[in-house]
Amino acid sequence: MEEGKKIKKGRIIQMDFVSTDKAPAAIGPYSQAIVAGKLIYTAGQIPLDPATMEMVGSNVTEQTEQVLKNLKAVLEAAGAGLGAVVKTTVFLADMADFQAMNEVYASHFGDHKPARAAVQAAALPKGALVEIEAVATKE
Repeated sequence: MEEGKKIKKGRIIQMDFVSTDKAPAAIGPYSQAIVAGKLIYTAGQIPLDPATMEMVGSNVTEQTEQVLKNLKAVLEAAGAGLGAVVKTTVFLADMADFQAMNEVYASHFGDHKPARAAVQAAALPKGALVEIEAVATKE
């Protein structure tokens, strides 16, 4: 993690910028995740293979599997895991894919059920069918 400090209203907030080669590199001017205090905020993860930066999967089931692998890698680089997630936001290109996404999502989270929002987006980066971001606590 790379460290940074920001001043807000007269106090310094410590932020660590998370970067790992086990998840896709950022495709824009953002960090894979930021650790601020005891919270981890991840960037949205899409189904890119970290090694090739190519899209993985031709359907939402395959793509959700890759997205969650990427999300787990980012969280692990930040010192947490899926069990530390308190909130996710799922973006779907088509809400008709919700059930298929939900089955894969449930298989990764098991009995842990973080708060979640799921919305349909007009378009996702690189034509992805699914994107997931998370907020987690440091374990």
